[in-house]
Amino acid sequence: AMLRLRLLTWDVKDTLLRLRQPVGHCYAAEARAHGLQVRPEALGRSFREVYGAQSRRFPNYGHGQGLSSRQWWLDVIKQSFRLSGVQDEAALTKLAEKLYRDYCSSHNWEVLPGAAETLSRCRQLGFCMGIVSNFDNRLEVILSQCDLRHHFQFVLTSEAAGFAKPDGRIFEQALRLGGVRPEQAAHIGDDYSRDYRAARAAGMHSFLLRAAGQDEGPEVPPKHVLPTLSHLLARIEK
Repeated sequence: AMLRLRLLTWDVKDTLLRLRQPVGHCYAAEARAHGLQVRPEALGRSFREVYGAQSRRFPNYGHGQGLSSRQWWLDVIKQSFRLSGVQDEAALTKLAEKLYRDYCSSHNWEVLPGAAETLSRCRQLGFCMGIVSNFDNRLEVILSQCDLRHHFQFVLTSEAAGFAKPDGRIFEQALRLGGVRPEQAAHIGDDYSRDYRAARAAGMHSFLLRAAGQDEGPEVPPKHVLPTLSHLLARIEK
């Protein structure tokens, strides 16, 4: 392409990996294994409410507020169950520990169609590759478990960076890690403001993964939209 790209940075959740089942269903199944009956839909609603509140109160996993991401997540999980009517604190502690560990594994994550092939091809084309993700420090393990880690020179999480997308400073760190200028890099992700617009604001190129028929959202030039990951290669082939 005329883009002269050297570095590709990638979002993870819903770009390369997705959850195998909704959080509420996963949490409810774990509760059942501990002899507790909780409705998946109720848990899903509780989780969304608690996750939103925790994210506003302690942004980026409580980085800079003295929380570890592990403690942040244990609190979210316990509070989600409490809000769904579970009162047994001993059970809550066990559930939270188990679910925190389970989300480290390929047991709960699957690779999106076309992701592995696209990453392999990008590597063969000689691009430097990195992850830029609003994620906690479990991400390295998750990527290894899902057999994607080897594609990347670096994995930059918002927890490690100290900044979360759309903050431009996480992209600046990625550019330093890749050793390139912004115009030599492109970011690929599924979120308009955190991925597409934020990378462009940092001076990078970017592509928005947006499945056909997905609610359209803001206007994006067609050549920047990827209906599937496999479409990326036509946009960047050297």
